Amino acid sequence: MTADTAAEPLARLAAERVDHRFKGLPPDADGLTVGELAAQRRNLFTGGFATPVLALSAERLEHNLKLMETYAARHGLAFAPHGKTSMAPQLFQRQIAHGAWGITLAVPHQVRVARAFGTRRVFLANELVDAAALRWIAAELDADPDFELVCYVDSVRGVELMDAALRGAMRPVDVVVELATGEGTRTGVRTEAECAAVADAVAATRTLRLVGVAGYEGEVPKPDTERVTAWLRRLVALAAGFDRAGRFAGLDRIIVSAGGSAWFDAVAEVFAEIPELSLPVLKLLRSGAYVSHDDGHYRKLTPFNRVPEEGALEPAFRLWTQVVSRPSAEQAFVNAGKRDAAYDLDLPFAQVIRRDGAERPATGVSVTALSDQHAWLATTPEADLAVGDWVGLGLSHPCTSFDKWQLIPVAEADGTVVDYVRTFF
Repeated sequence: MTADTAAEPLARLAAERVDHRFKGLPPDADGLTVGELAAQRRNLFTGGFATPVLALSAERLEHNLKLMETYAARHGLAFAPHGKTSMAPQLFQRQIAHGAWGITLAVPHQVRVARAFGTRRVFLANELVDAAALRWIAAELDADPDFELVCYVDSVRGVELMDAALRGAMRPVDVVVELATGEGTRTGVRTEAECAAVADAVAATRTLRLVGVAGYEGEVPKPDTERVTAWLRRLVALAAGFDRAGRFAGLDRIIVSAGGSAWFDAVAEVFAEIPELSLPVLKLLRSGAYVSHDDGHYRKLTPFNRVPEEGALEPAFRLWTQVVSRPSAEQAFVNAGKRDAAYDLDLPFAQVIRRDGAERPATGVSVTALSDQHAWLATTPEADLAVGDWVGLGLSHPCTSFDKWQLIPVAEADGTVVDYVRTFF
């Protein structure tokens, strides 16, 4: 994606009209374009926004983008952040502006979204055997010589299905053999012998081109540094073995890719050990959750906890809710629930309370359960909480936070809303 290719479709996002589709936005903004509303620089707390409303911190978002750009450059890694986290083309563009090689995606629909907004490099971290999707991708590749796509393969049967769907295409589809992390884990080839068989099947086609190897270390059973590192070294050895066997002849580079959001420090360490191969190696990291980080799952798992000298990500999400019921001294309810907050890994975390323009910690307040449209709060005697108060909730797992909101205000520390992020799930 370049600034030129992204500018026009992103401008169309700014021209979209604000209406009932978008939760939390000011009702009196109906009919304005997103760009017009952003230009008003309304305040999240006094500008007519309705609760619940999810907001992204402008400062923390920029901090996270810069930190991962610096981290990847320091460790000699190319970076294709996983776009499924946000499915927000505006964030794709900012990630690429911060040095990303391309965008990782998981399913064909996500590729269609990325292409609609000018993304030129896509790493599809999944097997792809759907004939209709393959034909569409072939047409995209044939129509745009600057478009690059790489996807996984993990079976001879999958290669055969891809070959059948792609016959007649002018450009081959680049593929990497996905190495599984063990028996009973997710996708991927289980043994090196089977990897060779899949590579042979690719070589026998004219529609596919083997360009490297890849996998996801987050699926290593009972992961710890030793087990993750051992699997990553196995992935590197697979690439080196393929290279010795001449499987990458005719290419200008070899791709070796791994890296979720929990073990990218191990990826950096092992990829630094990749021996000299016959071609340059594109060491491709794919972490995605960093862009917003979180207050739960990834706050506990982030590799920056193990390497604090490298910096620290900052949680950028906050879900603002309002107390609508205070039936007892031990209980309260706010007006956001499963429809609004991620809850697949952790419940939200009560962080701050706002009353009459003043903000203070949510001392003595905790979220104990979610209904569809309510969060259940337990309150201790020290909790000062009243009906009408705003309660700011931290969230766990960015991937299931973004997908509940179609248009997300981006607010500065004082509450000034400077932008709106559109998602496409």
